[in-house]
Amino acid sequence: MSKDKIYVAKLGKTVGLKGDLKIHLDTDFPEQFKKGATFTTNKSLQLKVISFNISKSVIKFESYEDVDVAKKLTNQELFTNEDFTKENCSLENNEYFWFDIINCDVIEDDIVLGKIKDIHRYPVSDYLEIATDEKLIEKKLPKNFLIPYLPEVYILKVEIDNKKIFTKSCFEILENS
Repeated sequence: MSKDKIYVAKLGKTVGLKGDLKIHLDTDFPEQFKKGATFTTNKSLQLKVISFNISKSVIKFESYEDVDVAKKLTNQELFTNEDFTKENCSLENNEYFWFDIINCDVIEDDIVLGKIKDIHRYPVSDYLEIATDEKLIEKKLPKNFLIPYLPEVYILKVEIDNKKIFTKSCFEILENS
């Protein structure tokens, strides 16, 4: 995952005649869509926010205030970067950005189970997708497995600075995957 490209939303169809677009957020931090914020699209366009209405899920960008011009943005994806995200999004205690969690080693009882390669959002919980450590794959264990991100149930401690997550009962999940 590139540090310069974090997917946050997809633009939908135009709403009204003044260039407003439906926005489908894929972020836990809608506060980053404030006036003056800039985003890059999947077509490398730089877009600067003029207005954002979270209750209506509508956004408007500078230079796209006309409905016909704004229509060109329909179905484009919006991206931001790590620095902007860290600057404009505040985390609660024991909350982490996904890009900080990805590539952390998963360790249980001094055994490296693997490395987090992705995070999947399901209705009940987020799941960490783990690429199993080579030493464990050699012992005929699965190449990948999922851990529910449930602090205190499976996650004991997260050390973002050291890129390590300490777990319990996850080796059992790996064995049964």
